[in-house]
Amino acid sequence: MVLKLYNTLTRQKAEFAPIDPKNVRMYVCGPTVYDFAHIGNARPVIVFDVLFRLLRHIYGDKHVTYVRNITDVDDKINARALRDFPDLPLNDAIARVTEKTANQFHADVKALGCLEPTVEPRATDNIAQMIEIIEQLIAKGHAYRAAGEVLFDVMSMPDYGQLSNRNLDEQQAGARVEVEAHKKNSGDFVLWKSSTAEEPGWESPWGRGRPGWHIECSAMSARYLGNVFDIHGGGLDLIFPHHENEIAQSRCAHGTSVMANVWMHNGFLQVEGEKMSKSLGNFVTINELLETTKFGGRKWPGIVVRFAMLMTHYRKPIDFTESALWQAQLALRSFKAAARNFDGRRELSPGFVEALEDDLNTPNAIAELHRLQAAAKVEMQNLHQRAKSPGALFDPAAFSDAAKLHSCLEFLGIDIAKFDPDWPQKQLVSTDIDSLITARLAARKAKDFKESDRIRDELAKMGIALKDSKDPATGEIT
Repeated sequence: MVLKLYNTLTRQKAEFAPIDPKNVRMYVCGPTVYDFAHIGNARPVIVFDVLFRLLRHIYGDKHVTYVRNITDVDDKINARALRDFPDLPLNDAIARVTEKTANQFHADVKALGCLEPTVEPRATDNIAQMIEIIEQLIAKGHAYRAAGEVLFDVMSMPDYGQLSNRNLDEQQAGARVEVEAHKKNSGDFVLWKSSTAEEPGWESPWGRGRPGWHIECSAMSARYLGNVFDIHGGGLDLIFPHHENEIAQSRCAHGTSVMANVWMHNGFLQVEGEKMSKSLGNFVTINELLETTKFGGRKWPGIVVRFAMLMTHYRKPIDFTESALWQAQLALRSFKAAARNFDGRRELSPGFVEALEDDLNTPNAIAELHRLQAAAKVEMQNLHQRAKSPGALFDPAAFSDAAKLHSCLEFLGIDIAKFDPDWPQKQLVSTDIDSLITARLAARKAKDFKESDRIRDELAKMGIALKDSKDPATGEIT
């Protein structure tokens, strides 16, 4: 089978054909480091980490270049710096914010089992490249200066809007949005804006200023991957305006028909059936999920979070729930038991690879893991039967499915050797468990069976099974 990927630009799934098989190139939009990354941010990091692993498997580790940027210049960063460090000069405060949040991001994605990208450029290290692209756009008639800004003229690009499937005519001045006085068209966007003495800024042909958001990724992708590369990825929310504007800048500056041949976008994330937002109280950062009891009353191992994310196809919306995390925990527990006879051999199941080559179909890949788990269980039963025979010899080949299961999990970034199947109980002390059991018995005696069942289910999620019996002297016991 060959690798097939869904391309947002063409709205089709097609066979992937790299520009240069000896240097397959992928760019994914990384974090803007003004705050800790939330669990919605974790999804593209995990999705494109799996794609990175798959491309390395197909083309070789040394033949894939994965660039994921860090945006460290942005008005949101400025605002956070002023809020958190009001007594510091703004540039010093910005440095504090970006260093802290970038370090936390790296710690979070490492805990989620992600490989480091090949290159991780920062926007502030690529200002010269941004200025060069803006100069090219002005020279070619695609950008203009107005009111201290340099703006991209969307009407100068007849096929603007292909990625998001937006009609350019609908975006003309006055059509739906009141045009700012200095703009030619309502859809024109900022490439460069002036900075005050207190704001971060760099010298440019248009005075001291700072870049717009979109130009940053155009500059970094071109610098490290070339004017046209293979895959550009990110979340569905980035299609418009960010990715659409990246395409406009890059194509018009470089005179190319495309910026990237394949555009991939992961679906949105909800939390327990609702859009994640601070106002609803369901906003959870990766760090809070891993290190606090904010979600479901307990900490969650990164390996469980990663597996729960992969249970849904990357293009579909995902409902991130406590129930899904428990499903992931139970699945990994069964996989660890089945893969314990792994003998060091690395062998991937063909069905597993075929699933991933079909547009990263991780649900089908996980179905293959369950098949291997069942087969590995049979292998163990057969071994016990053979062991009863006199003179029986140990045959490593008898654990072929266990080896495949271990290898496939490893391929997905799941280090099953580090998975602790008993972690839920270790987060509780015995008095916590005893108090829940006591509360359940009290509910049963009061005939509040709804509450009794709720407590039983809660304990079951922790991996604790209850058995009720009658004691002639004291009555019901558990």
